[in-house]
Amino acid sequence: MTAAQLDSKTKRFAYSAIVIYSTIIGLSFLFGKLALTVATPLDSLAHRFTVSLIAAAIPVLFGWVKLQIKPRDMLAILPLAVLYPSMFFAFQAFGLQFTSSAEAGIIHATVPIFTMAAAAYFLKERTTRLQQLSTLLSVAGVIFIFVMKGTTIDLGNMKGTLLILLSALALAGYSVLARKLTSRMKVSTMTYVMTVIGFLVFNLMAVGQHLAEGTLLLYFEPFASPVFLVSILYLGVLSSLISSLLSNYALSKLEASKVSVFNHLATLVSIVGGFVFLNEQLAYYHLIGAAVIIAGVLGTNAGAWGRRKAAHPPKALDPTMKR
Repeated sequence: MTAAQLDSKTKRFAYSAIVIYSTIIGLSFLFGKLALTVATPLDSLAHRFTVSLIAAAIPVLFGWVKLQIKPRDMLAILPLAVLYPSMFFAFQAFGLQFTSSAEAGIIHATVPIFTMAAAAYFLKERTTRLQQLSTLLSVAGVIFIFVMKGTTIDLGNMKGTLLILLSALALAGYSVLARKLTSRMKVSTMTYVMTVIGFLVFNLMAVGQHLAEGTLLLYFEPFASPVFLVSILYLGVLSSLISSLLSNYALSKLEASKVSVFNHLATLVSIVGGFVFLNEQLAYYHLIGAAVIIAGVLGTNAGAWGRRKAAHPPKALDPTMKR
């Protein structure tokens, strides 16, 4: 196998990883809604990362995964873990108390724009005019769907808008920093440390809130609900642990700007999931927006498709063959 073919195969794995990641994240909104019918946002986050840490610890305890974490690695990963999951989920959870999920969806649609700008400045990633326009196109597709649903951003409620915007910036910062760290650090090590820090941050916040309210005995009460148990297993194992592994792997092989735009596919998966499982409406504007988003994602990664074809050039005709 030539170097070009090997690189093409690696890119295929990376794109597969980010598509699976987008699917998991898209369905996480469905399970997140179910979890919030039983527990508070902070308790859901705490239990989510507790389950995630248990799942991450199992292969380590059985020796299936070897972790070699040095103190300097911890210091390098700490800023990454502060951005995601800590700041991202914290700003999102508290922001949603002051704004609607639809408004948050519009604001989060801008993440690829922030990521592209940050990647260009900090990582010196170069993007073509087609890729830039395609990123804007995918953003427009998401915004179109929400606007057609009658959603607008209430500028009078600046607290919620600002918190969600900070959440979006944290996600963009994570994409850029993870892209940089994966060049010199194992994906499994990064993901494990991120999970541990998420576990500590959200459990300390949730326990502190319960102590302040005198309701600590109710901390594990949500686990008595089958709906919550299934939801938190999905959110903890798939949406937190596995999705982080997939995202970190994709960022180790692809530019941050290209990976970030795939987040918009999660919006489409969320819409389809709501239609299939919650009997939510699927209108014509969903289909139009979906087409625009997909076109934007394909355009942003247009250079990669071209290089992939170049890595597999057509076989030359045998000169001895009869015409």
